[in-house]
Amino acid sequence: MSQSHDHAEPEPITDHVHRNSWSANLERPRYAADRDRLVADAVEAVEHTAAGYHVNLVTHAAHGHPETYLYAALDERLAEASYEYVEQCGCGGHVTRVHVE
Repeated sequence: MSQSHDHAEPEPITDHVHRNSWSANLERPRYAADRDRLVADAVEAVEHTAAGYHVNLVTHAAHGHPETYLYAALDERLAEASYEYVEQCGCGGHVTRVHVE
C-alpha cells in the first residue's frame, strides 16, 4: 500500500544558517504553481543567511521577472538585506542576489 504525501509538510528550503554565500533553488516544479510558497521560501532563505554573506535566489520562470512579485516582499520583510538582479537563466528562471548586512 502506497502512502500519499500530499498533506505532508513541505521540505524547507534550508535547515540551517549559512555562514557563507549560497544559492537557493526556487526553480523546482513545486514552485511553478505556488508563488506564495516561492516568496515564503525566498524570505526564509535570506533569514537563514548570516550577516556579511549573500544568497542567490534562483526563481521559477513561471512567475516572470522577480521585480513583479518578489522585491516588494523583500522590502517589506527584510530591512537588513539589499538585493540586485543578476540575470535570467538559460532555462527562463531569474537570479536575484540578496546581501545580508
